[in-house]
Amino acid sequence: MRYLELRQELSNYTVFSLADIRKLDGTFYHSRLNEWQKKGYIKKIISKYYMFSDKIIDDAALYCIANRIYSPSYVSLEMALSYHNLIPESVYTITSVSSRRKYSFETDIGQFYYRAMKPGLFFGYEIVQSDNIAYKIADLEKSILDFLYLNPHYNTKKDFSELRFNQEVFWDNIDEYKLKSYVARFAQNKLSLRINKLLRFLKNDRY
Repeated sequence: MRYLELRQELSNYTVFSLADIRKLDGTFYHSRLNEWQKKGYIKKIISKYYMFSDKIIDDAALYCIANRIYSPSYVSLEMALSYHNLIPESVYTITSVSSRRKYSFETDIGQFYYRAMKPGLFFGYEIVQSDNIAYKIADLEKSILDFLYLNPHYNTKKDFSELRFNQEVFWDNIDEYKLKSYVARFAQNKLSLRINKLLRFLKNDRY
């Protein structure tokens, strides 16, 4: 397969793999990818995953890449909290949860960090379509729960204050019924108590 043929066939791919190419050409040699990297046509993200060099790397592209290079996963935790405008800080590491083990990648295009989540808790994400890019990201309620579940040391008023949640965004967008139904699926009394503490804290601090 020639490069121009590959470019045409995978033009809508934000990230592609060696396996994707071999679905198009079963006789494709891996050495061609090294050749195309040297010529600047493609960039390697991690082993066996690549992108075209002229692809724009915006947030949507990074989220899509995060989903693809370590699957199954969805963007969550600090990155999702920032995405939903719940925390003021800029987040530079693409944080995700996965039903696989904890892992991280440092690449030329960004840092990708994954926390392990039990398969039964792998829910509460939405598929967002941005132009030709689709990615999975936790909804507001699940991003809060994922964060607290995986960071159990956040438990007091002082801890919650340090999170610096945007209260206007929180109360304008939170679905308390959905939040509590999600909590029930975790089946953890300690997490339920901490969520109730957080809600009381945000309600009391609101006025």
